[in-house]
Amino acid sequence: MTCKAIRTLPSYRQQDRESDEVDVCIVGGGPAGLSAAIRLKQLANNAGNEEFRVLLLEKAGEIGAHILSGNVIEPSAVDELLPDWLSKDNPSRFENATPATKDSMRFLTKNSSIPIPAPPQMNNHGNYIISLNQFSRWLGERAEEVGVEIYPGFAASEILYHHDGSVKGVATNDLGISRSGKPKPSFERGMEFHARVTLFAEGCHGSLTKQIIKKFNLRRDSQPQTYGLGLKEVWEVKPEKFRPGEVVHSMGYPLPSNTYGGGWLYHFGENLVSLGLVVGLDYPNPWLAPYGEFQKLKYHPLYKSVIEGGKCISYGARALNEGGYQSIPKCAFPGGALIGDTAGFLNVPKIKGTHTAMRSGMLAAEAAYSALSKNSDSGTVFLYEYEDKLRASTIWKELYAVRNMRPSFSTPLGIYGGIMYSGLEAYIFRGKTPWTLKHHGTDHAATKKADEMPKIEYPKPDNEISFDILTSVSRTGTNHEEDQPVHLRVEDWEAHARDQYPKFKGVENRFCPAGVYEYVEDESKDVGVRFQINAQK
Repeated sequence: MTCKAIRTLPSYRQQDRESDEVDVCIVGGGPAGLSAAIRLKQLANNAGNEEFRVLLLEKAGEIGAHILSGNVIEPSAVDELLPDWLSKDNPSRFENATPATKDSMRFLTKNSSIPIPAPPQMNNHGNYIISLNQFSRWLGERAEEVGVEIYPGFAASEILYHHDGSVKGVATNDLGISRSGKPKPSFERGMEFHARVTLFAEGCHGSLTKQIIKKFNLRRDSQPQTYGLGLKEVWEVKPEKFRPGEVVHSMGYPLPSNTYGGGWLYHFGENLVSLGLVVGLDYPNPWLAPYGEFQKLKYHPLYKSVIEGGKCISYGARALNEGGYQSIPKCAFPGGALIGDTAGFLNVPKIKGTHTAMRSGMLAAEAAYSALSKNSDSGTVFLYEYEDKLRASTIWKELYAVRNMRPSFSTPLGIYGGIMYSGLEAYIFRGKTPWTLKHHGTDHAATKKADEMPKIEYPKPDNEISFDILTSVSRTGTNHEEDQPVHLRVEDWEAHARDQYPKFKGVENRFCPAGVYEYVEDESKDVGVRFQINAQK
């Protein structure tokens, strides 16, 4: 006879949670989630169904707080959702849109900037440069006006299921838990939100989305998702250097030829410039640090000439879905759907995803309202119509047309082969080729061992153009309670270090743009270092 230990939940987690019943619950308060919420209430209100409840959960303390400024938006989706969004006759119009006035594309060497033709997809005529932070807040206000219930500061942490396995809703995280995992005097149990339909709009690589994709095998017919890391700063520049509406993109320096990526400069608002760098996470050299490459970029004359003498006022970084058409999973499942960047609708060659995220939210809203109107009983709702609408939409059309561009950079010819092939796709093939290129596989599989690649040393920051990571993190506006639990988990710290450090020599130190992961010298360990996670205190 063998005995098996039974894992029991802590006593505080055995307490009952309060619950609320809504028609649709949306997880995530970015452009996709807010567009879905607005469209749902528009449909319900127009049908005289004002009691139709749409609830949106956002983990940030306020809508837009986790979204960094500086974005070029194609207005097709917002024009449809809120046609008077810029109208001077609308007292609630969005007032901070800068029309894009000039486009340029440059290939950079260390000291030179060579003009190159920009693909037609990057034409920004009719587009606007905005603060996505301000735009999201504005969308939140419009959502509340039509009756959406918005709960900022509530992070959905658990998916709830019916007995038949369909999604029942979500539960928010418990509050008042110490770093040690024990309840404090301020402890409050999380709340359950039950919904006929739950829409996940968590953004790239969302934690709940990963669980949904795995449970329902939503990637069974798609290629693996590939990712990029975008690093961004917003500067207040001298008035004589500010060119309102100018959009500049660059490729080449400082990234090596075997690494996909590029930079940008957007002039918007009042003397504000958004600049940044995207690095494809399939780079082979583990010594490369995306943050260090971004700091190097700012010394190139194209960038330095604009920001020198100015002031950096914010910093942020985020992961991006780069898989495009080939990597779109099934988006509907029993009881809900994936929308926006959580499903991977970023148009990489166009360097835009806000309009596709918004449109996917609107399509899911229309499918959800239609399904709930036809199925008034308590049975499981499956949004077949959402999948059909996606495939008939402009999202599908534009992602299909550019499907071969990003994979073309993963050949032995590197960036040069990718540029040449993408030029053919943009100007001659126009997405009509009978073939679809495959992605190389997962990004981490592309990483080579440290002793096979040249070591990269990065210069020390001067605190005028370049900054250390801690200084940049202080500009993110990210704050946590001193004693709250760390959300990142490593199953076996020492085993991780023993397995990974000898091969990659601390790649975790370098790929994180916030200094969260770190190897610390420790002679008592087999490999001479200790792996740790630096949670904010």
